Amino acid sequence: MDSYQAVYDAVRSRIDPVDSGRLIDAIGSKFDISHATAILQQEALSVAYEWQRPSVLFKPKLSIDGNQWCALYGQNLQDGIAGFGDTPAKAMLDFDKAWKEFDLTKKGDNA
Repeated sequence: MDSYQAVYDAVRSRIDPVDSGRLIDAIGSKFDISHATAILQQEALSVAYEWQRPSVLFKPKLSIDGNQWCALYGQNLQDGIAGFGDTPAKAMLDFDKAWKEFDLTKKGDNA
């Protein structure tokens, strides 16, 4: 056991401790990462935008209606909000558009 400790101490004394701050500064001075930073910021904004879409927030039920996909929020087409498209993605985009155009006062008048 004593020889193990001696070997461990000898190896440890040969390894310099890593100064991560100095390492990051050295890498930063060698490479310009400003372009990558701008790209990451743009991607973060894109993700934030996607999270705010009505189809993401309200999670309409997706089903096939005839030959198209239907994204429906509500009990039925008459009382709910729906979007249609040839693909689920297109139906969700149409749902987002319908959600933004939805006028609650008109729905209330029909009820």
